[in-house]
Amino acid sequence: MRRLPARLSLLLTLAAAALSIDGAECFAADGLLGETSVKVSPPDAAQAARLLKTQPPLRLIREEGAVPGWSVSSASGSTGYIASTWEIARSVGYSGRPIDVLVAVTTDGRIAGAELVHHNEPILTLGISTSDIARYVDAFSGIDLTEVHSTDFGARSDLPDIISRATVSTGVIRDAILRTARTVAQQRGFVDGKGAAIDRVNFEELSWQALATSGALTQTTVTLDQARTSLADAKVPLPEGGAAFLDLWVTLLDPPSIGRNLLGQRTFTRAMAAIPPGDTALFVASRGLHSHRGTAWRRSGSFERIQVIQGNDIISMSADDYLRIDRLSLKDAPKFKEHSVFALPGGRFDPTQPFRIEVTASRETAEGRETTMRIPLDYRLPTRFLLTTTALPETEPLWISAWERKRFEVVGVILMLITLGGILFLQSAFVRRPALWRWGRISFLTVTLVWLGWIAGGQLSVVQVIAFLQSLLTGFRWETFLIEPVIFILWGFVALGLLFWGRGVYCGWLCPFGALQELTNEIAQRLKVPQIEVPFVVQERLWAIKYTLFVAILALSFYSMEQALILAEVEPFKTAMSMRFVRAWPFVLFVVVILAAGLFIERFYCRYLCPLGAALAIPAKLKLFDWLRRRSQCGRECRLCEHKCTVGAIDPIGRINPNECVLCLRCQMIYHDPKSCTILKRRAARTSRPMPPSTTSPNPPTPNPMPPESPV
Repeated sequence: MRRLPARLSLLLTLAAAALSIDGAECFAADGLLGETSVKVSPPDAAQAARLLKTQPPLRLIREEGAVPGWSVSSASGSTGYIASTWEIARSVGYSGRPIDVLVAVTTDGRIAGAELVHHNEPILTLGISTSDIARYVDAFSGIDLTEVHSTDFGARSDLPDIISRATVSTGVIRDAILRTARTVAQQRGFVDGKGAAIDRVNFEELSWQALATSGALTQTTVTLDQARTSLADAKVPLPEGGAAFLDLWVTLLDPPSIGRNLLGQRTFTRAMAAIPPGDTALFVASRGLHSHRGTAWRRSGSFERIQVIQGNDIISMSADDYLRIDRLSLKDAPKFKEHSVFALPGGRFDPTQPFRIEVTASRETAEGRETTMRIPLDYRLPTRFLLTTTALPETEPLWISAWERKRFEVVGVILMLITLGGILFLQSAFVRRPALWRWGRISFLTVTLVWLGWIAGGQLSVVQVIAFLQSLLTGFRWETFLIEPVIFILWGFVALGLLFWGRGVYCGWLCPFGALQELTNEIAQRLKVPQIEVPFVVQERLWAIKYTLFVAILALSFYSMEQALILAEVEPFKTAMSMRFVRAWPFVLFVVVILAAGLFIERFYCRYLCPLGAALAIPAKLKLFDWLRRRSQCGRECRLCEHKCTVGAIDPIGRINPNECVLCLRCQMIYHDPKSCTILKRRAARTSRPMPPSTTSPNPPTPNPMPPESPV
């Protein structure tokens, strides 16, 4: 009769094995995992105006690269940049499904606006209106990205209560918005850690002469006579004259006002696309007798004639860093013999700071040695091509600030778990005192209901189980689960408790809704409300309902997470605990009906309907210890524990079903109580019963002695 859960466990194990045969790619290919990515919809002009809080007409240009998105400009110039959190941060919610928010960042490093365009979060899918979500996301408007925002992760009084208390989903959305906005602000040059950044957005049409006058183009010229003097020991002397030995020009191409003017739009786009993200494009052009490139690099793979010096760092260029440019776009540009573009590594080179270019010229002497001259050219990008910005402060990860904000709740939960661990490890001493067991349990359940459930938000849910399983297939991230410290600590303890005690460690002691059921039933019994005892044969079949619900929710989540979340509303936890009964009347009525049934059948929901209990019962089969004591007479000579069991987990022959036991310890209290346990009563009666009187004398009479001898 107890084999039904075992069969379900076997069925789930086989299903999991079958599903994992081809890995996550199989799911994605067949669509069984639902959405593992989203197609980003480009914003239109009206949406851009709404996000940037400005008036049309606006011009949107799609830009690819390390930070894809849309640059937005008006007649007066650049207005800002719009990016997708999915494209940049790969934002994934607690449900394991993508979250996409369009975030608009202004050129002064502020979030202009944000708009949630796609999500599948459980707390947001049900019980909240679209306007509530829009108001929450738009609350990020005006945030200065140059400030530390750990305080922004706290609850907001101006937001709907359901969002303020849904810290996991809320935190994921906040993290996605802030990470995307910071990335955009840094990469687009709106803010920078060094106080300045290249203006990679604005464009101004400039001629060669204008670029040279502004300092964007820097030149040095070495004549033949100067080179002849410096290389006087050369075996073959250089020719005389005032012609150029090397006429060298240098600039940085990254600002569009420089690079786009020099190369033209098409070549500039090709050149910048070839530069790795974070690197800087150095443009070098030369004419004259000497070449800044030479030809040896074709064999060696490195340019030995040219190097960049910034501070104490000397940067040499290789063939992989080189891009040849055949012609320039500006009509007034000089005719050069060579044009080169080199990629300078972002980790070593700061384009906002001054640097030096050195070109080496060498000749062989008559003695066979080499004489060398260096041609230096100092360069600094003019400030007109820079954006003056404020350094972005380093912000701590979102989960760290969440733990700091809930440090009192964390301490409280840890103290509760230590107390519960002590009770369960020392359960024999605990249950030997019936009054201590009774009032200790009632007190603990009261704390679980009021503090853990309604104040600390420590109600676990089958949705979290589904989200965890989905994350294993779509990409597990610790940060997502660490955002809610109370839930994380509880799940850690429950996972360990499943190995020690089974599902009862949570269901019987730490589940706020289970505590609510038990406490209300306790009150009902004190008020003499009649209790219904469900026959074991009926109860055993009703247990299958919760396992069926769990399997259905799990299976449906692979097809549609949204539909699975709707089915998961069979859990009353959100209504009773998270939202404290402040919800639409059908949900409240559902909870009231369950609680009403629990007045007549103790823990009615836990017994027959709870999919979370079913989810915990399956891995609990790995339980390592069995610390619930039984006697050989249990179920044969006495069935008191069976009738007193809170959830009917003891079968007619006295065995405890670990899949259904909530570890209330009532049977253990009876086991040790000589006033309750029938077996102990019988033993006590046998030892205290008086002995019946005996029919034989304990001292048999002695025969008469021989008469004394008479005197002679």
